[in-house]
Amino acid sequence: MNRIAAGEVVERPASALKELVENAIDAGSTQINIRLEQGGLSLVEVTDNGCGMSRDDIALALERHATSKLPDESIELVTTMGFRGEALPSIASVAKLTIESRIKDQDGWCRIIDHGELIEDSPAAVPPGTRVRVEQLFAKIPARRKFLRTARSEYAACVDVVRRLAMARPDIGFVLEHEKRKPIAVQADETGPDRVAALTNRELRANSVAVDLMREDVRLTGVAGLPTYNRGVADHQFLFVNGRPVKDRLIVGAVRGAYAEMLARDRHPVVALFIDMPPELVDVNVHPAKTEVRFREPAMIRGMIVSGLRRALDEGGFRAVQRPADSALANWQSEPVAPDPQTSIFSTQSRPGQRSTFVTPPNHGATLADDARAFGGFDRPEDLAPLMGRAAEAVEPVPDGVSHPLGIARGQVAKTYIVAEADDGLVIVDQHAAHERLVLERMRKAVEGGSVASQAMLMPEVVELDENACDRLESRSAELSEFGLELERFGPSAILVRSTPAMLGAGDVKGLITDLADELGAYDQALSLKERIDHVASTMACHGSVRAGRVLNIQEMNALLREMEVTPHSGQCNHGRPTWVKLAHGDIEKLFGRK
Repeated sequence: MNRIAAGEVVERPASALKELVENAIDAGSTQINIRLEQGGLSLVEVTDNGCGMSRDDIALALERHATSKLPDESIELVTTMGFRGEALPSIASVAKLTIESRIKDQDGWCRIIDHGELIEDSPAAVPPGTRVRVEQLFAKIPARRKFLRTARSEYAACVDVVRRLAMARPDIGFVLEHEKRKPIAVQADETGPDRVAALTNRELRANSVAVDLMREDVRLTGVAGLPTYNRGVADHQFLFVNGRPVKDRLIVGAVRGAYAEMLARDRHPVVALFIDMPPELVDVNVHPAKTEVRFREPAMIRGMIVSGLRRALDEGGFRAVQRPADSALANWQSEPVAPDPQTSIFSTQSRPGQRSTFVTPPNHGATLADDARAFGGFDRPEDLAPLMGRAAEAVEPVPDGVSHPLGIARGQVAKTYIVAEADDGLVIVDQHAAHERLVLERMRKAVEGGSVASQAMLMPEVVELDENACDRLESRSAELSEFGLELERFGPSAILVRSTPAMLGAGDVKGLITDLADELGAYDQALSLKERIDHVASTMACHGSVRAGRVLNIQEMNALLREMEVTPHSGQCNHGRPTWVKLAHGDIEKLFGRK
């Protein structure tokens, strides 16, 4: 019977390790030391300085269904990491288990059980606390042993277990030792963000925002990585409910929704979220290992996560992962360039085939306010339609006389990148990616306010599509009109475009309509476009932004920079890539050997 239960609780060394560490946490420990050999296949040892156990407690803990973690019959109000009492006897039935423990001011005791048989029961000279050793897991059960993976894979699973438990309890110190190395070593009484950064990447501290939201009796805290600080897999999403690491599909879906249109579909955010709520509002007993939970009000929890993350990311403003990749800096090298006798260094005319376009520096007597009015004195973004997608004037311009984090534009490189000089370094901006984000945020705000202005086309444009695509667009024409896009069916396989959103200018209408038709084909027909606003607005923004390869003047560049500084999420494009990077003065000095 114990071996059957072991199939539920002890699937691999990481499963046994999880149960033992959770017991140590429940014992009130402030320091937990873990030692592994061969990834846990030959040894898993957990030592803590908790309350310890007496001789009778040790004997009782090894009995089936015995537990001291339920003070009464209220099984739904459990506040400990575990309570079922099956872990220790189940582990002892499939491995050699040694328990040594001592309560402060009492004698210590040791009990050894080898695959269900009692081997030793004697006094032990041990410090206060408990040490549990699990050796030869599944050694006498070859049918189970052969399903274990390699030592490297089992070790990786053990590290993940310890990392998540250590992240959940920053008040406890953890040390994990494996093959004379210590991959995890964190001190007790750290702050939550410091513990998360220590267990993931130290760079997360500088590339994340704090999450803190209270709603009724539920509190959401944690850290959320900037969209530009992302991963190729979702292995750096850590979710905790009442201090318990969980893997819940509802929470994962909420995180994905919060980062919608800020990340490419194959990239994943780095987050660590902690939900604290009354135990009666969540059921932790839906899975034997308690890795899944069930909320009494799942819709509220999902909405809370989405709004909490969105609010935190909004407060992050235009921040992005600023430091260029070390590999990019390493590839930078100075090389002598032979002078061209046909071109003076004072010439302002570019040679044929030259990729970089340098713009004449602005008049030093001109002010930033003059730059912001460089488009002819338009008062509204909607009036910029004739400019056909040029960088727009900042909706909320930064007042004169204040510092500008993104600096002052000095020129344009490869007709794609704006080079600006800031107080603390050199800023390089991807003009297409940046303007795409600005248009998206402007359109999202206009749609939510119900005031998307449309620009009638001088000559309506006919876009030919297949009949199914035309049917999809025609069925959503009323909703698309709320986005400023006026469409009309024109025969069985064509759509007539009468007007487009004014803020997009006169861009690639055919490409816009084609992409929208494809997007609608991927949507659930039951969802309205308002519910898919990010997808629709993102598709439109991509076609209405300043394209790479377009020459901008200094005033247009500065207007773009000013709007970025007052627009949320402008640090990343709609696909999660950074829109700007900063080369600090120290980095520049290194490149030229000055430092």
